[in-house]
Parts: sequence; C-alpha cells; structure tokens
Amino acid sequence: MTRNILNLRSYDVTDVHEDEHDYQISANSIHAPVACSYCQSSNLIGFGRREQLINDLPIHGKRVGIYVNARRMKCRSCNKTFTEELPDIDTSHKMTQRLVKWIGEQSINRTFISVAEEVGIAESTVRTIFRNYINQLEEQIRFETPKWMGIDEIHIIKKPRCVISNIEHNTAVEVLSDRTKKTVMNYLQRLENRDKVRYVAMDMWKPYRDAIQSVLPDATIVIDKFHVVRMANDALEKIRKEHRSQLNQKQRRGLMRERFVLLKRRHALNQEEAFRLDGWSSNYPILGAAYDAKEAFYGIWDLDTRGEAESAYEIWKNGLPTEIRPAYHDLIRAVDNWHEHVFSYWDHPVTNAYTESLNNLIRVMNRLGRGYSFEALRAKILFTQGIHKTKKPTFERKGRRSLPPNAAVLEKSMMMDYSILNMERSTPDDQQEKNYGADISTLADLIERELL
Repeated sequence: MTRNILNLRSYDVTDVHEDEHDYQISANSIHAPVACSYCQSSNLIGFGRREQLINDLPIHGKRVGIYVNARRMKCRSCNKTFTEELPDIDTSHKMTQRLVKWIGEQSINRTFISVAEEVGIAESTVRTIFRNYINQLEEQIRFETPKWMGIDEIHIIKKPRCVISNIEHNTAVEVLSDRTKKTVMNYLQRLENRDKVRYVAMDMWKPYRDAIQSVLPDATIVIDKFHVVRMANDALEKIRKEHRSQLNQKQRRGLMRERFVLLKRRHALNQEEAFRLDGWSSNYPILGAAYDAKEAFYGIWDLDTRGEAESAYEIWKNGLPTEIRPAYHDLIRAVDNWHEHVFSYWDHPVTNAYTESLNNLIRVMNRLGRGYSFEALRAKILFTQGIHKTKKPTFERKGRRSLPPNAAVLEKSMMMDYSILNMERSTPDDQQEKNYGADISTLADLIERELL
C-alpha cells in the first residue's frame, strides 16, 4: 500500500478503509526516534506502540482519520518512557498541521458549524483554531496608520460596532467590538506612530471625541458633513409624518410618493417632480417651508469658505419659521454644541463617505453570513486573501556619480549593475512594503461575486 493517498512523506500507509462518510487510514511514521525526549540520549529501546487518531484534510468530500501506530520508546540512560513525536502533526489539536491551516482559512469565509461538520470535529475546536489563526495574521499583517482616519459605527449582530477606515486610501483598517470610549482609546493607544494621524472624520458621538482628544490631542476632528445634513432630512421627515397624520384619505392620495420627492435636492428634481412640489407647497405651506429649510441648510455646504458657512448658518437658524422650528431643534442644538468641529470641514474637507459605503457592504455581508460570529465577520472584512491595498518599496532615480576617466571602458566591459549606478532607495521608510488595509472597492467586488 503506497502513501500517495495522504501525500505525507513521513508516513507509510498500511491500510485504507472507506465508507459512506469517512476514510479511515492506518499509517506508521517512517523514521524512528533517535534521541530521548527528556535527556537527549540515543540509548533507546522499543517499548511497544500506541494508536493515535489524527484528523486530516477531507478527501473526495469525505472526512479523514489517520490511525497512526506510534512507537513507544524507553531510554536506558534516564529510564523514562515516551511516545515518538509525530512529524507534520499539531499535537495540541491532534490533527495535521495542514488541516489546522486549512480550518483557519476556511473559517473566514464559512460558519464554524459547516467547517466542523466537514472535518468531523467539534465546533469549539474550529473556533479555537480560528482565533489562533487570526492572532497569527494580526502579528504578521500590520496596517499603516491612517493620516486621514474615519470613525463610524454600524449595528451588526445585535449591537453597534465601531469601524475604522483610512479615508485617504479608501480602506478598512479595523472593526471594533463596540463603540465605547474605552474600546476606542485602547485601539488608538496600540497604534504604531499614532502621531501620524492628522485628521479624524466622525459623527457627533461624544465618546469618539473624548477618545481622540485624550490619545491624539494634535489631530483635527472634522464632523462628517453627511451626518450633519442627514439631520436636516430627519427634521423634514418628522414634519411630513406629523402633517400627513392629520390629512384625510383623499388628501393623502394627493401626496403620493411625497417622501421621495421631498428628500431629493431641488437641482435633482425632474420637471414632473418640480411641478408636484410646487403644488404641495401651495396647498400645504408647512411642507413647502420645511423643504425650503432643508434645501437652505444643504446649501451651506456648497459655500467656499468657513466664514461664509458660519454666517449662512446663523442666518438660516435665525430665519426658521416658528411653525417648523421645533422639528429642527435637535439639528440646531447639535451644530451649536459641536460648532468648532462641524465647521472645521471648510478648513479640512475630509468626509467619511468611504466608511459609509463600507458600512453598507458590511450590512450585506452580515445578511449573507447568518451564523457568523462577530470575530468571523471582522476577519472576513480585514483578512480575506487578496483584499489588501499594498504599496511595494519604491526607488528614486539619482544622477550618475562621477567616475574616473577610464570608467566608461570599465563600465562597458564589466556591465556594471545599472541599479547601483543610477538607482537608490529613496528613504528608509520606503524600504518596507506598506499595507493600507482592506480595499473597499475590492471588498465590494467580492460581495458581488458571492451574490451571483
């Protein structure tokens, strides 16, 4: 019987039994121990054998168990007995090393239960291997600290999670288990070269601000404009729903699809939508006033300078009609409380749009992966193979150095290395490959393939 079925050079296969679900393979290790496990003496004698069951990679869709008839040895020098160390085996899990690696890789893309059933082991074992695998990846893979950092949150697997992105490179660099100040601070404190962070785009969540100001005091906080203008939409929706609840059925039919129209920007309305909006504004002035207030607030972000924006905001706030002011109260309070960080946008126009698109992708992944744990979903986002945006070491062309008179002949005859004469690494920092995190565009393509 050959050992080809296992493709493990250190073992001889002695028997193969196949049934509907499993391969049961009997094998012996080829090389006997040559030294005592305790004293390293070579004065050994055989002391019987002990069968060990080792799990291995599935073959032809069937689970594989290797029954290794392991040697027992006795050392004549220290009088101790031991079982031979089996090559290519992870003794902590009683499976082949290649199976351990395969389980780690598969667990990123599949549920723990499905992997466990395919291999024939406990789900808890898959979970343990997965965690060890991710720990190894995190030791090996280091994401560059973002210069432009995005902080946002998304509600997945029953609680809000914090998403960290590199806005400059459109990548995800971390997904934290929650969005508390303590968790965010712990992450920021572990960052290498955290002084590189210059700008942080975020929403108006006080724990984020407190964490940034504590750990990154020199970073400029910029409130993401999309979070601010979204509050104007919320205010308009509040007025629309309250007004609609007071109408009769016939009047409601006259407002068909009004939500869709009211939330659109005026410049994006087609001719029919603009006509309908004018009619609604005439018949229901409060809707027209609410829409005009929303559009005027959006218009602040179309201005060129911070001074213009601040002046426009004060005019907008003071000019709100009395009947709609209560609906805009939360927006006004938020902008006033976060004034410095909101209007920092005009000094540093950094937005969290990439993180928002990442959040939409994560929601899809969450639906596709029912049964995923948070750890598995995080690993899928950050560590799926081929998803990282990297930069290879760069070189900078330099001028030719001066050569002695006969150097031209010498150079031609010896074919001196062009890279030595003309090229040199630009800076020590460029000598290392840089990994900017999980590319959001690549992640989107991955999800599209899964949906097909």
